[in-house]
This record gives sequence, C-alpha cells and structure tokens, in this order.
Amino acid sequence: MSEGPVAAIIREKLTEGLAPRRLEIEDDSWRHAGHHHDGGMDATPGGESHFNLVIVSDAFQGLSRLARQRAVNALLKAELAGPIHALSIKALTPQEAG
Repeated sequence: MSEGPVAAIIREKLTEGLAPRRLEIEDDSWRHAGHHHDGGMDATPGGESHFNLVIVSDAFQGLSRLARQRAVNALLKAELAGPIHALSIKALTPQEAG
C-alpha cells in the first residue's frame, strides 16, 4: 500500500530534520472511523488523521523522552495544526532499538 500525501510529508520532514536510521509511519485512522474532529480531517480509513510513528535516530542521543517528542512535534508543527489529529511517537536511539 502506498503512502498518502500526509504520510509522505511526515516522511520527508522527519528524514530531513532527524536523518533517521529507521522510520515507520502507520496510518491508524481506520481505528477512529466515525470520530469527527474540529479543524482536521474526518477519521476514516485512509483519512490520514491518526498516525503511529517509530523513529530511530542518532539525533535522540542524550535527549529525554519528552525532548524527543518535542523535536518530532516541532518538525510536524504545521501538520499537527491541520490534518493530523493524533500522533503516537516512539523515538529511539540506535542503541535502544537494538
């Protein structure tokens, strides 16, 4: 299955900003079908409003879990203000990822 436009933007911004060794983007919108959110897309299958991320990057070395989340959120600020309603982030260093 190919990525939708929002997922492609997420991939581009995180790749550019954090040079991840691994980046997994899962559109989880289908699990929230029927929910409606002000200011965002309806949560429908392929709606690209709810995402789960796994990102492994050297950039997270020495950063707390909160600082890692903030780094990802800062890169995706425009998307979080628009089409993305929910974002689950698992941010790891290469050593933590094993």
